[in-house]
Amino acid sequence: MYISGNTARKILREAGAHRVSAEAEEELCKYISRVAFKTAQKAVKLSKHAKRKTVELSDIRLAYE
Repeated sequence: MYISGNTARKILREAGAHRVSAEAEEELCKYISRVAFKTAQKAVKLSKHAKRKTVELSDIRLAYE
């Protein structure tokens, strides 16, 4: 996983949760990790298509739109 359980708990609490189960925390971590990884893969493809080795902000923005 790319984010910690504490980070997931913090996100849920900022969203209004008073209590967070360990299962909910873990599932949010998995979901965020999957989304972030897919976005990163798309961004890398975009930078390669543009014949660049560096992933830029514009690649990230295009990847998640």
